[in-house]
Amino acid sequence: MAGLRELVAAELGAPVDRRVTEMAEAIAARHDQASRAVLFYGSCLREGALEGRMLDFYLIVSDYERAYPKRWLAAANRLIPPNVFYFEHDGLASKYAVLSERDFARECSPRAWTVSTAARFAQPSRLVWSADQAAADRAVATVATAAPTLVRWTLPLAPDAKPLDLWIRIFSLTFASELRAERAGRSAAIVDVDPQRYKRITRVSMGAIGSIPVGRSGEAGAARWWRRMQRWGKIYSVLRLAKASLTFAGGAEYIAWKINRHAGTAFALKPWQRRHPLLAAITLLPRLLKSGAIR
Repeated sequence: MAGLRELVAAELGAPVDRRVTEMAEAIAARHDQASRAVLFYGSCLREGALEGRMLDFYLIVSDYERAYPKRWLAAANRLIPPNVFYFEHDGLASKYAVLSERDFARECSPRAWTVSTAARFAQPSRLVWSADQAAADRAVATVATAAPTLVRWTLPLAPDAKPLDLWIRIFSLTFASELRAERAGRSAAIVDVDPQRYKRITRVSMGAIGSIPVGRSGEAGAARWWRRMQRWGKIYSVLRLAKASLTFAGGAEYIAWKINRHAGTAFALKPWQRRHPLLAAITLLPRLLKSGAIR
């Protein structure tokens, strides 16, 4: 596992644009003493583009009660993690998900409730802020479990697959576990950004997981497991969307942004939609579906 942690630590520590670091610092400051680490991930990292995009972060906190001034926000985060918030800083837009250190560790491990978090952190990410060295070390250790977890779940379906084909299969399965409108070939496009990276991560992941069931029974069992997780993942996504109508500050702005990004429009919120974000979110849902932003 040491080789895997070293690879992950080097990747997490790679430099990023100064504005990303400043955004992360501002996010951490919003949750004061509870903030432990901020991780940057997603398409903006892969493509190196920030302007006109939505930056993606995870904020890792010590516990939910300390992270929020309102108890119901802590309860929502604990019952249906994560909470997601829209945030703007210095002309850039972002969204960030909040997980406790404990939940983050679980969701990157074989004990995960869904496959989503492991799928995100099996891809490249950056540790752009940490409270101290202990918090940084814990973030590295957790992220280092994500790729082996996905390999463990998927390898019985394709025991002889080459590394790149394995990761294309992994991401196709995880996309099918969410309400995401990903274009055909998206999984391959992610892998093609840095194929050597995925070859390295496969090699060290295989060393970390040890033996797993393969063959006919292992394949059938894995296929059933993935079908269950895909059904559950879509249900969980609906629960998260419903919760977001209450917890997602800036939700109407975020939905408008998604509509414009996916439909290529210049839709702008009306004053009443800004004053009544929950009602606006409900009325914007048909546009969101039509744009192809969710399915």
